[in-house]
Amino acid sequence: MTEDGSHSLFNSQYNQHYHSVSGALKESRHIYMNLGLISFLETSQEPIRVFEMGFGTGLNAFLTWQAAKQYSKQIYYTGVEAFPVALEEASKLNYETVTDETGLMKLHTSEWGVTHQLSEYFRFRKEHLTLQEFAADELFDVIYYDAFDPKAQPELWTEEILSKIAAQTRPGGVLVTYSSKGIVKRALAAVGFSVEKHKGPGKKWHVLRAVKI
Repeated sequence: MTEDGSHSLFNSQYNQHYHSVSGALKESRHIYMNLGLISFLETSQEPIRVFEMGFGTGLNAFLTWQAAKQYSKQIYYTGVEAFPVALEEASKLNYETVTDETGLMKLHTSEWGVTHQLSEYFRFRKEHLTLQEFAADELFDVIYYDAFDPKAQPELWTEEILSKIAAQTRPGGVLVTYSSKGIVKRALAAVGFSVEKHKGPGKKWHVLRAVKI
């Protein structure tokens, strides 16, 4: 249980929580929704294409589905996850309770590698792949970069892998991530992003929002 009353998980292999212990819901709303998706919902033409590195607990996808309904805007979501959360664990997460919405388990039980039209406004696809294995034939508007910390997964924060992300982001597209470490800022700048530092949620000092040049 995190401080805002929403659940997170702990990955013992990487010694990492999936979310901030100050508040999983607070973190997702602040970084991925408010700094990432919402500006496109308010200004962009449809559909808005979202890519997430790290489907994880499904919280970001769940909030994205809710936002599509709230704004009546078409969102096409694609997420990759190399290590899926077990359905038994996912079923215990309280995101439906704390948001007063439904559908979390629909995300977790949907077949991998298949596009699902889950509502009038939300198209959903998840791939059981590593980021290195993933290839897209479309450009994305918003990138949720939610890999584990650079100390735990350094291979996912290199210029090489972020250049792949940059190639899949349209000009003017936005990447948002909780990590504000210098190596991340420098790598993003090197591959063609204009990097902005923003106040983080809860006790976190800063997070990053990067715009594709």
